[in-house]
Amino acid sequence: MPSSRHRNTRDVLSARPLAVAGGTPVISSAGGTEPNLVAALRDGGLPVGTDSREFRTEAEFHARVTEALSDGLRLSMEYPQPFSPYPDERFVKSAELVGYLNNKASISTFVDPRFQARRQVVTIDELAQVAPAEKSWVLKAATNAAHGASLDVYLHRAGDLVTLPAFTDILTEVVVEEYLHIHRNWGVQLYVAADGKARLLAVTDQRIDADGVYTGGRFGLVVPLPADLLTECLAIAQRAADIGYRGVCSLDCAQTHDGRLVMLDLNFRITSGSVPLLALHTIRPDALGRPSESMKLTTAAPIAALLAALRPALQRGGLLVTGGHDTRLTDNPVNQATLHLLVFGDDPDDVTTRRTALEAMYGRR
Repeated sequence: MPSSRHRNTRDVLSARPLAVAGGTPVISSAGGTEPNLVAALRDGGLPVGTDSREFRTEAEFHARVTEALSDGLRLSMEYPQPFSPYPDERFVKSAELVGYLNNKASISTFVDPRFQARRQVVTIDELAQVAPAEKSWVLKAATNAAHGASLDVYLHRAGDLVTLPAFTDILTEVVVEEYLHIHRNWGVQLYVAADGKARLLAVTDQRIDADGVYTGGRFGLVVPLPADLLTECLAIAQRAADIGYRGVCSLDCAQTHDGRLVMLDLNFRITSGSVPLLALHTIRPDALGRPSESMKLTTAAPIAALLAALRPALQRGGLLVTGGHDTRLTDNPVNQATLHLLVFGDDPDDVTTRRTALEAMYGRR
Protein backbone atom coordinates (compact mmCIF):
# COMPACT_ATOMS: atom_id res chain seq x y z
CA MET A 1 0.00 0.00 0.00
CA PRO A 2 1.51 3.39 -0.92
CA SER A 3 2.55 5.12 2.31
CA SER A 4 1.27 8.44 0.99
CA ARG A 5 -2.31 7.19 1.29
CA HIS A 6 -1.92 7.02 5.06
CA ARG A 7 0.83 9.54 5.81
CA ASN A 8 -1.37 12.31 7.22
CA THR A 9 -2.87 9.85 9.67
CA ARG A 10 0.57 8.54 10.52
CA ASP A 11 1.60 12.13 11.31
CA VAL A 12 -1.19 12.38 13.88
CA LEU A 13 -0.33 9.02 15.41
CA SER A 14 3.37 9.82 15.70
CA ALA A 15 2.61 12.68 18.10
CA ARG A 16 0.75 10.51 20.60
CA PRO A 17 3.76 9.30 22.69
CA LEU A 18 5.08 12.84 23.17
CA ALA A 19 2.89 13.43 26.24
CA VAL A 20 4.60 10.69 28.26
CA ALA A 21 8.04 10.58 26.62
CA GLY A 22 10.06 12.44 29.26
CA GLY A 23 13.71 12.42 28.21
CA THR A 24 13.24 9.78 25.52
CA PRO A 25 13.76 11.22 22.02
CA VAL A 26 10.61 11.12 19.87
CA ILE A 27 10.26 11.59 16.12
CA SER A 28 7.01 13.52 16.07
CA SER A 29 4.91 15.34 13.55
CA ALA A 30 5.19 19.10 14.04
CA GLY A 31 1.41 19.07 14.34
CA GLY A 32 1.84 17.45 17.75
CA THR A 33 4.39 19.97 19.03
CA GLU A 34 2.21 23.06 18.60
CA PRO A 35 3.35 25.37 21.47
CA ASN A 36 -0.09 25.82 23.07
CA LEU A 37 -0.61 22.06 23.01
CA VAL A 38 2.76 21.32 24.59
CA ALA A 39 2.06 23.95 27.26
CA ALA A 40 -1.29 22.33 28.05
CA LEU A 41 0.36 18.92 28.38
CA ARG A 42 2.98 20.30 30.75
CA ASP A 43 0.39 22.23 32.76
CA GLY A 44 -1.34 18.92 33.37
CA GLY A 45 1.84 17.55 34.91
CA LEU A 46 2.75 15.12 32.14
CA PRO A 47 6.40 14.25 31.45
CA VAL A 48 6.35 15.78 27.97
CA GLY A 49 9.19 14.80 25.67
CA THR A 50 12.18 17.11 25.89
CA ASP A 51 13.83 15.85 22.71
CA SER A 52 11.22 16.10 19.97
CA ARG A 53 12.54 15.64 16.44
CA GLU A 54 9.88 17.24 14.30
CA PHE A 55 8.87 16.57 10.73
CA ARG A 56 6.40 18.37 8.49
CA THR A 57 6.79 16.43 5.27
CA GLU A 58 7.59 12.91 4.14
CA ALA A 59 11.15 13.97 3.27
CA GLU A 60 11.65 15.51 6.73
CA PHE A 61 10.34 12.34 8.35
CA HIS A 62 13.01 10.23 6.64
CA ALA A 63 15.64 12.86 7.47
CA ARG A 64 14.76 12.65 11.19
CA VAL A 65 15.06 8.85 11.06
CA THR A 66 18.45 9.08 9.35
CA GLU A 67 19.66 11.64 11.91
CA ALA A 68 18.56 9.47 14.84
CA LEU A 69 20.41 6.47 13.40
CA SER A 70 23.52 8.58 12.80
CA ASP A 71 23.37 9.61 16.48
CA GLY A 72 23.68 5.95 17.39
CA LEU A 73 20.11 5.64 18.67
CA ARG A 74 17.92 2.58 18.26
CA LEU A 75 14.36 3.20 17.15
CA SER A 76 11.17 1.67 18.47
CA MET A 77 8.71 1.50 15.62
CA GLU A 78 5.08 1.89 16.76
CA TYR A 79 3.49 1.81 13.29
CA PRO A 80 4.38 0.09 10.02
CA GLN A 81 6.79 2.23 8.05
CA PRO A 82 8.57 1.82 4.68
CA PHE A 83 11.98 1.31 6.28
CA SER A 84 13.65 -1.02 3.80
CA PRO A 85 16.78 1.18 3.45
CA TYR A 86 17.51 0.89 7.18
CA PRO A 87 19.10 -2.15 8.89
CA ASP A 88 16.77 -4.09 11.22
CA GLU A 89 19.41 -4.31 13.93
CA ARG A 90 19.02 -0.57 14.54
CA PHE A 91 15.39 -1.04 15.53
CA VAL A 92 13.90 -2.47 18.71
CA LYS A 93 11.51 -4.36 16.42
CA SER A 94 11.77 -4.68 12.67
CA ALA A 95 9.49 -3.09 10.08
CA GLU A 96 8.58 -6.57 8.87
CA LEU A 97 7.57 -7.71 12.38
CA VAL A 98 5.48 -4.62 13.16
CA GLY A 99 3.70 -4.86 9.83
CA TYR A 100 3.03 -8.56 10.22
CA LEU A 101 1.70 -8.30 13.78
CA ASN A 102 -0.68 -5.49 12.87
CA ASN A 103 -1.95 -7.14 9.69
CA LYS A 104 -5.60 -8.10 10.21
CA ALA A 105 -4.94 -11.30 8.29
CA SER A 106 -2.37 -12.49 10.86
CA ILE A 107 -4.68 -12.83 13.86
CA SER A 108 -5.27 -16.55 13.38
CA THR A 109 -1.53 -17.15 13.84
CA PHE A 110 -1.57 -15.83 17.41
CA VAL A 111 -5.08 -16.52 18.75
CA ASP A 112 -6.30 -19.87 20.03
CA PRO A 113 -9.13 -21.14 17.78
CA ARG A 114 -11.53 -21.07 20.77
CA PHE A 115 -11.41 -17.27 20.75
CA GLN A 116 -11.40 -16.62 17.01
CA ALA A 117 -14.30 -15.06 15.14
CA ARG A 118 -15.15 -16.70 11.83
CA ARG A 119 -13.14 -14.89 9.18
CA GLN A 120 -11.51 -15.50 5.84
CA VAL A 121 -8.93 -13.76 3.69
CA VAL A 122 -10.19 -13.19 0.15
CA THR A 123 -9.12 -11.31 -2.94
CA ILE A 124 -10.94 -8.15 -4.00
CA ASP A 125 -12.38 -10.09 -6.93
CA GLU A 126 -13.91 -12.63 -4.52
CA LEU A 127 -15.37 -10.01 -2.18
CA ALA A 128 -18.82 -9.65 -3.78
CA GLN A 129 -19.34 -13.40 -3.66
CA VAL A 130 -18.48 -13.89 0.04
CA ALA A 131 -19.87 -10.58 1.33
CA PRO A 132 -23.30 -10.00 -0.27
CA ALA A 133 -25.46 -6.98 0.57
CA GLU A 134 -28.21 -9.12 2.10
CA LYS A 135 -25.88 -10.40 4.87
CA SER A 136 -24.08 -8.65 7.72
CA TRP A 137 -20.30 -8.75 7.76
CA VAL A 138 -17.17 -6.86 8.78
CA LEU A 139 -14.41 -5.89 6.34
CA LYS A 140 -10.78 -5.29 7.34
CA ALA A 141 -7.61 -4.49 5.42
CA ALA A 142 -5.23 -7.41 4.89
CA THR A 143 -1.95 -5.54 4.60
CA ASN A 144 1.29 -5.10 6.50
CA ALA A 145 0.80 -1.34 6.06
CA ALA A 146 -2.34 -1.27 8.25
CA HIS A 147 -1.79 0.84 11.33
CA GLY A 148 -5.14 1.56 12.90
CA ALA A 149 -6.88 4.93 13.19
CA SER A 150 -10.10 3.21 12.08
CA LEU A 151 -8.90 3.10 8.47
CA ASP A 152 -9.14 -0.64 8.20
CA VAL A 153 -12.57 -1.62 9.61
CA TYR A 154 -15.90 -1.41 7.78
CA LEU A 155 -19.18 -2.77 9.17
CA HIS A 156 -22.00 -3.75 6.87
CA ARG A 157 -25.51 -4.48 8.11
CA ALA A 158 -27.76 -6.78 6.11
CA GLY A 159 -29.85 -4.88 3.60
CA ASP A 160 -27.86 -1.63 3.75
CA LEU A 161 -26.22 -0.18 0.68
CA VAL A 162 -22.66 -1.47 0.35
CA THR A 163 -20.23 1.46 0.29
CA LEU A 164 -16.77 -0.05 0.26
CA PRO A 165 -13.95 1.83 2.02
CA ALA A 166 -11.08 3.39 0.12
CA PHE A 167 -8.61 0.63 0.97
CA THR A 168 -10.46 -1.75 -1.35
CA ASP A 169 -9.25 0.39 -4.27
CA ILE A 170 -5.58 -0.21 -3.50
CA LEU A 171 -5.39 -3.65 -1.87
CA THR A 172 -5.47 -7.08 -3.46
CA GLU A 173 -6.69 -8.93 -0.34
CA VAL A 174 -9.10 -8.18 2.51
CA VAL A 175 -10.42 -9.94 5.61
CA VAL A 176 -14.15 -10.72 5.76
CA GLU A 177 -15.26 -11.38 9.32
CA GLU A 178 -18.57 -12.43 10.87
CA TYR A 179 -20.77 -9.66 12.24
CA LEU A 180 -21.01 -10.09 16.00
CA HIS A 181 -23.66 -8.78 18.38
CA ILE A 182 -21.43 -7.53 21.16
CA HIS A 183 -22.49 -7.31 24.80
CA ARG A 184 -19.16 -6.17 26.27
CA ASN A 185 -16.07 -4.82 24.50
CA TRP A 186 -12.72 -4.73 26.30
CA GLY A 187 -9.34 -3.27 25.48
CA VAL A 188 -6.64 -5.29 27.24
CA GLN A 189 -3.52 -3.17 27.64
CA LEU A 190 -0.28 -5.13 27.96
CA TYR A 191 3.43 -4.56 27.53
CA VAL A 192 6.53 -6.58 26.79
CA ALA A 193 9.58 -5.33 28.65
CA ALA A 194 13.22 -5.76 27.67
CA ASP A 195 13.27 -9.15 29.41
CA GLY A 196 10.80 -10.49 26.84
CA LYS A 197 8.01 -11.22 29.33
CA ALA A 198 4.44 -10.10 28.61
CA ARG A 199 2.68 -8.32 31.47
CA LEU A 200 -0.76 -6.81 32.02
CA LEU A 201 -1.05 -3.04 32.31
CA ALA A 202 -4.84 -2.65 32.65
CA VAL A 203 -8.21 -3.64 31.25
CA THR A 204 -10.52 -0.97 29.81
CA ASP A 205 -14.06 -0.86 28.48
CA GLN A 206 -14.23 0.45 24.92
CA ARG A 207 -16.81 2.85 23.53
CA ILE A 208 -17.71 2.07 19.92
CA ASP A 209 -20.00 4.17 17.73
CA ALA A 210 -22.73 2.88 15.40
CA ASP A 211 -20.19 2.43 12.59
CA GLY A 212 -17.93 0.29 14.76
CA VAL A 213 -15.30 3.02 15.19
CA TYR A 214 -13.49 3.38 18.52
CA THR A 215 -14.50 6.63 20.23
CA GLY A 216 -12.80 6.30 23.60
CA GLY A 217 -12.30 4.09 26.61
CA ARG A 218 -13.63 3.75 30.13
CA PHE A 219 -11.02 3.20 32.81
CA GLY A 220 -11.20 2.35 36.50
CA LEU A 221 -14.52 0.67 37.29
CA VAL A 222 -14.44 -1.89 34.49
CA VAL A 223 -16.43 -5.11 34.25
CA PRO A 224 -13.84 -7.82 34.99
CA LEU A 225 -12.44 -9.80 32.09
CA PRO A 226 -13.24 -13.54 32.27
CA ALA A 227 -10.20 -15.41 33.56
CA ASP A 228 -9.76 -17.65 30.53
CA LEU A 229 -9.91 -14.66 28.17
CA LEU A 230 -7.34 -12.76 30.23
CA THR A 231 -5.09 -15.82 30.18
CA GLU A 232 -5.38 -15.95 26.39
CA CYS A 233 -4.54 -12.24 26.08
CA LEU A 234 -1.34 -12.73 28.06
CA ALA A 235 -0.52 -15.77 25.93
CA ILE A 236 -1.03 -13.79 22.70
CA ALA A 237 1.29 -11.03 23.87
CA GLN A 238 3.86 -13.64 24.92
CA ARG A 239 3.67 -15.34 21.51
CA ALA A 240 4.48 -11.96 19.93
CA ALA A 241 7.26 -11.39 22.46
CA ASP A 242 8.79 -14.75 21.62
CA ILE A 243 9.29 -13.68 17.99
CA GLY A 244 10.82 -10.34 18.95
CA TYR A 245 8.10 -7.84 19.88
CA ARG A 246 8.90 -5.29 22.60
CA GLY A 247 6.68 -2.44 23.79
CA VAL A 248 3.01 -1.86 24.58
CA CYS A 249 0.09 -3.51 22.86
CA SER A 250 -3.69 -3.45 23.08
CA LEU A 251 -5.87 -6.47 22.36
CA ASP A 252 -9.53 -5.83 21.48
CA CYS A 253 -11.83 -8.58 22.67
CA ALA A 254 -15.50 -9.00 23.39
CA GLN A 255 -18.31 -11.04 24.88
CA THR A 256 -21.27 -11.50 22.57
CA HIS A 257 -24.90 -11.53 23.67
CA ASP A 258 -24.92 -15.31 23.39
CA GLY A 259 -21.91 -15.61 25.71
CA ARG A 260 -19.06 -16.20 23.24
CA LEU A 261 -15.65 -14.78 24.08
CA VAL A 262 -13.94 -13.48 20.95
CA MET A 263 -10.66 -11.79 20.08
CA LEU A 264 -11.39 -9.00 17.60
CA ASP A 265 -8.11 -7.20 16.86
CA LEU A 266 -4.46 -7.26 17.83
CA ASN A 267 -2.89 -3.80 18.06
CA PHE A 268 0.84 -4.09 18.60
CA ARG A 269 1.53 -0.38 19.07
CA ILE A 270 0.81 2.58 21.32
CA THR A 271 -2.93 3.18 21.14
CA SER A 272 -5.61 5.59 22.28
CA GLY A 273 -6.07 3.37 25.30
CA SER A 274 -2.45 3.07 26.40
CA VAL A 275 -1.50 6.77 26.54
CA PRO A 276 -4.26 7.77 29.03
CA LEU A 277 -3.24 4.88 31.28
CA LEU A 278 0.42 5.88 31.15
CA ALA A 279 -0.59 9.50 31.83
CA LEU A 280 -2.68 8.58 34.88
CA HIS A 281 0.02 6.23 36.14
CA THR A 282 2.47 9.14 36.00
CA ILE A 283 0.49 12.01 37.52
CA ARG A 284 -2.53 10.50 39.27
CA PRO A 285 -1.84 6.87 40.18
CA ASP A 286 -4.62 7.14 42.78
CA ALA A 287 -7.09 7.73 39.92
CA LEU A 288 -6.30 4.48 38.09
CA GLY A 289 -8.99 2.65 40.03
CA ARG A 290 -11.52 5.45 39.75
CA PRO A 291 -13.93 6.30 36.91
CA SER A 292 -12.37 7.99 33.90
CA GLU A 293 -13.13 8.17 30.19
CA SER A 294 -10.95 9.12 27.25
CA MET A 295 -12.29 11.12 24.33
CA LYS A 296 -11.27 12.91 21.15
CA LEU A 297 -12.37 16.28 19.79
CA THR A 298 -11.94 17.13 16.11
CA THR A 299 -12.41 20.62 14.71
CA ALA A 300 -11.55 22.75 11.70
CA ALA A 301 -10.40 25.54 14.02
CA PRO A 302 -6.74 25.83 15.12
CA ILE A 303 -5.84 23.75 18.14
CA ALA A 304 -4.94 26.94 20.02
CA ALA A 305 -8.55 28.12 19.69
CA LEU A 306 -9.89 24.77 20.90
CA LEU A 307 -7.57 24.83 23.91
CA ALA A 308 -8.63 28.38 24.73
CA ALA A 309 -12.29 27.35 24.68
CA LEU A 310 -11.51 24.44 26.99
CA ARG A 311 -9.46 26.48 29.47
CA PRO A 312 -12.31 26.98 32.01
CA ALA A 313 -13.03 23.24 32.04
CA LEU A 314 -9.34 22.44 32.45
CA GLN A 315 -9.05 24.91 35.34
CA ARG A 316 -12.01 23.30 37.13
CA GLY A 317 -10.08 20.03 37.26
CA GLY A 318 -10.98 16.46 36.41
CA LEU A 319 -9.88 17.00 32.82
CA LEU A 320 -6.47 16.23 31.33
CA VAL A 321 -5.05 16.87 27.85
CA THR A 322 -3.19 13.73 26.78
CA GLY A 323 -2.27 14.62 23.20
CA GLY A 324 -3.27 16.35 20.02
CA HIS A 325 -2.35 17.40 16.52
CA ASP A 326 -2.89 20.37 14.21
CA THR A 327 -2.40 19.69 10.49
CA ARG A 328 -1.66 23.39 9.84
CA LEU A 329 1.90 22.70 10.95
CA THR A 330 2.39 19.99 8.32
CA ASP A 331 1.97 19.83 4.55
CA ASN A 332 -1.50 18.30 4.96
CA PRO A 333 -3.86 20.34 2.73
CA VAL A 334 -6.82 19.75 5.10
CA ASN A 335 -7.05 22.05 8.12
CA GLN A 336 -7.98 19.89 11.10
CA ALA A 337 -7.13 19.89 14.78
CA THR A 338 -7.47 16.84 17.03
CA LEU A 339 -7.31 16.91 20.80
CA HIS A 340 -7.18 13.85 23.07
CA LEU A 341 -8.59 14.31 26.57
CA LEU A 342 -9.20 12.28 29.71
CA VAL A 343 -12.16 13.06 31.97
CA PHE A 344 -11.85 11.65 35.50
CA GLY A 345 -13.54 11.88 38.89
CA ASP A 346 -15.21 9.87 41.65
CA ASP A 347 -18.71 9.45 40.20
CA PRO A 348 -19.01 7.46 36.95
CA ASP A 349 -22.26 9.19 35.96
CA ASP A 350 -20.68 12.62 36.44
CA VAL A 351 -17.66 11.59 34.36
CA THR A 352 -19.91 10.41 31.53
CA THR A 353 -22.04 13.57 31.72
CA ARG A 354 -19.01 15.86 31.51
CA ARG A 355 -17.48 13.86 28.66
CA THR A 356 -20.74 13.92 26.70
CA ALA A 357 -21.13 17.66 27.25
CA LEU A 358 -17.61 18.35 25.97
CA GLU A 359 -18.21 16.27 22.86
CA ALA A 360 -21.49 18.10 22.19
CA MET A 361 -19.93 21.54 22.65
CA TYR A 362 -16.62 21.18 20.89
CA GLY A 363 -16.62 18.04 18.78
CA ARG A 364 -16.45 18.32 14.97
CA ARG A 365 -17.27 21.99 14.53
